[in-house]
Amino acid sequence: MNDDLLKTIEDKLPTFSKSQKLIGNYILQHYEKAAYMTALKLGNAVGVSESTVVRFAIELGYEGYPQLQRSLQSHIKNKLTTLQRMDVTRSRIAGEDIITGVLNQDIDKIRRTLESVNRESFDNAVSTIIAAKRIYIQGAMSSGILASFMHYYLRLILDKVTLVGAVGTAELYQQMIHIGEGDLLIAMSFPRYASSTIEACRFAHESGAQIIAVTDSENSPLVEFAHTSLFASSDMVSFVDSLVAPMSLINALIATISAANRCRVERTFGKLEQLWAHNEVYKKDE
Repeated sequence: MNDDLLKTIEDKLPTFSKSQKLIGNYILQHYEKAAYMTALKLGNAVGVSESTVVRFAIELGYEGYPQLQRSLQSHIKNKLTTLQRMDVTRSRIAGEDIITGVLNQDIDKIRRTLESVNRESFDNAVSTIIAAKRIYIQGAMSSGILASFMHYYLRLILDKVTLVGAVGTAELYQQMIHIGEGDLLIAMSFPRYASSTIEACRFAHESGAQIIAVTDSENSPLVEFAHTSLFASSDMVSFVDSLVAPMSLINALIATISAANRCRVERTFGKLEQLWAHNEVYKKDE
């Protein structure tokens, strides 16, 4: 959804039937909740039938209610504050066993990511990473966890891999000052998109480097700078950001790159195992 939809609902309110006005007013006042309600649940909330809700969506120009719902969800992902996210989370899991609800939602995110992943873009990302002269990885806020994870493993496989910290603009430039042609920035951000990651993409683009964006959709502000975009299903409307699908996608990237550099990886981990054993990094078996 965009602000035009809200305006459309407001403009059409006088022409709606009594039942449609109930739906329209509820969406205008509680769009953050309505976006995650089924047509039946939304109908129950305002006292109308499920079919009336479906007809309301069609009246607004959508093929059906799922399209209206997706439009609403697209709007709120980058708009809600943490407190609003907490309220939506409570509403979505009300009456459910929390662990079952959360894990099932995470399973669904990985499934949707697998079904929608563009294999050509994935393969292009792998070849770009392998061919890059230098690799910079950046992610801010909760996406910083993804960036750290990828940096930890990628630096064991390839040379010159740098983790760019989630810092202010001046420090960001200092950490990326040498980026240029032949280099690569892997940028990660999900709603609400971090300004520092967008700026890192802008700077890398202006410096002539290639950019791989790991984000949620074509609507992400990272996409306009990226040479390759990889999309993972996310649900940042929860006040706890769900990173299972992006993490799984990054895992697949690392595994594929590792397989392409098998000899090097085996040598690296052979040395590491000796060092770990000598320094008792891991607890010995009794």
